[in-house]
Amino acid sequence: MRFELKDELVIDGLHSFHYFELAKDFVFAGEQHDFWEFVYVDKGELEVSADFRGFRLRQGDIIFHKPNEFHSIWANRVIAPNAVVVTFSCRSEAMKAFEGKLFRLGDAERNLLSLLVKEALQTFEPPLDDPYHNALTRKPEAPFAAEQLIKLYLQLFLLRLLRDNERQERNVRDKRLSSIAAERTETELVGRIVRFLESNAEQPLTLQDVAETFHLSKNHLNKLFTLRMGAGMMHHFRLLRIERAKRLIRESGGTVAEIAERLQYSSPGNFARHFKQATGMSPSDYARSILSRAKLD
Repeated sequence: MRFELKDELVIDGLHSFHYFELAKDFVFAGEQHDFWEFVYVDKGELEVSADFRGFRLRQGDIIFHKPNEFHSIWANRVIAPNAVVVTFSCRSEAMKAFEGKLFRLGDAERNLLSLLVKEALQTFEPPLDDPYHNALTRKPEAPFAAEQLIKLYLQLFLLRLLRDNERQERNVRDKRLSSIAAERTETELVGRIVRFLESNAEQPLTLQDVAETFHLSKNHLNKLFTLRMGAGMMHHFRLLRIERAKRLIRESGGTVAEIAERLQYSSPGNFARHFKQATGMSPSDYARSILSRAKLD
């Protein structure tokens, strides 16, 4: 009788594979995607954020980012770090053990990871050191069964970490926790969002539009923006559009209909209603006001 072997963890596919030799001032502002990622520090240190938490990774540390977790990395401006970054799909229940976890690799795990890196370098076309190039292309001269070995090495690497979980794990609330990294991540990201809103104030952006642009969920985006700015993102954007409308009224002398069309409101009446709600006066009253004329440069 044949005995069916049970698979506890199966890799469904690889999305990207990188070995980076980063500059000491390297900054990756962040991303969010629906598959797993791990970052291993091979030299130096990295500051890493994961949603609202920040971590300091030293040589030998590895962190896992679960699907849809916003994350970013920084070098510490002192030592130019090297890092292995791999993204992959895995639907196995066992992967839940990696959520929110930071591990320190032992010799056996580092050996497995080195085999994985070696096989990837022989299998995929360069560049594997460009953080903005994620597409994987097979080398025509790749060794026999190279992709299968990559899958097996990756599965074995993850299973080894799970087996040694109690010994290897470093709890995310332990000494590696870095509030500075998290705060810097959030501040930089919100700054980018604010600049994006300002440059698109004449467009009828939605929360979904901005969330997709910055690879965030709508809930995460609004929560982060409110935390840093004291108000929701759409409230901030509506005020930006009203300020743009005021400037257009002062500088262009256009009619309510013309300005409503330029700002892509659904109708002049809708524009006038939003304007009055924000300023306490109609667009026409504002154009005639001393306030409007006093702001003309």
